[in-house]
Amino acid sequence: MDWMNQAAISAQKSDAVFFYVFGLSVAFLIFITVLMIYFVIRYSKKRHPKAEQIEGHVGLEIVWTSIPLVLFLSIFYYGWTNYEYMSQAPRDAMAVKVTARQWSWSFEYPNGKQSKVLFAPLGKPMKMEVRSVDVVHGFFIPSFRLKIDAMPARTNTTWFQATKPGSYDIECTVICGVDHSLMLSKVIVVPEEEFKAWYFGGEEAPEPGKSFRTAEAHPDLQGLAPGLAVLTAKGCLACHSVDGKPKVGPTLKALYGKEEQILIAGVAKTIRVDDAYLRRFITNPMDQQVRGYPPAMPQTALTEQELNDVVRYIKTLN
Repeated sequence: MDWMNQAAISAQKSDAVFFYVFGLSVAFLIFITVLMIYFVIRYSKKRHPKAEQIEGHVGLEIVWTSIPLVLFLSIFYYGWTNYEYMSQAPRDAMAVKVTARQWSWSFEYPNGKQSKVLFAPLGKPMKMEVRSVDVVHGFFIPSFRLKIDAMPARTNTTWFQATKPGSYDIECTVICGVDHSLMLSKVIVVPEEEFKAWYFGGEEAPEPGKSFRTAEAHPDLQGLAPGLAVLTAKGCLACHSVDGKPKVGPTLKALYGKEEQILIAGVAKTIRVDDAYLRRFITNPMDQQVRGYPPAMPQTALTEQELNDVVRYIKTLN
């Protein structure tokens, strides 16, 4: 399970604070329980049938006030220093713009590349510049113990340094609308050489057979049809279902050949969904809005092969 996995330095630091507080809590639970049992036995009515007046003890009062105070201050210091550490990214960290919208994540790198999954090099710091284009969302990577709010008109920053290669969940922790539970993505941590090959390569976004060298490197994409792998990797299934289930965008089930009403410059028009329409809508979604659905689909860069795979896969869903 992701919450049990320590896949970044931030996870190690957060867990250290948690276990420190947890250890203190267990120690005090045992200490207080033992004292309660001792006092119940030592001062029972059977042993002391007549109550005695108890006088104050200044030294004892100072001790039981000072020790908890020191422990609480140590908890504050430990937590604050880790918070400060996570809020100040190293100067050599790569800055990635994280954009939240109902109901998907997108990531933009310094060279302008964009993706629906977050690619990160192993052992290198990555700075997240997190914002929202609509409502408040919560950017959360359980395996990294990393959580920060995504807010409109404000950019919040945090950072991580991955310590294990693999694929890790990204979730939204704020109830942001009807499809909040579907606002999911992935962090895919790869060796630095593989990250550089994608980052400095010619393609606009990772391809399932290339920097998704990933269908081999990442088990969660293995065994998928090429078109479904692209839809999964790009985050398209956060808004579009493949089984007819209603979501924020039209379902892809039985879409091919269907008559749809679309709006072009505010004018309604009825079209039949064919290869040309699918390719045009995927590459330029804001040019023609499907009637009854919000204009929320972001423009996603696809290679020609990816586009062919997606169209071919949608045709199989009839």
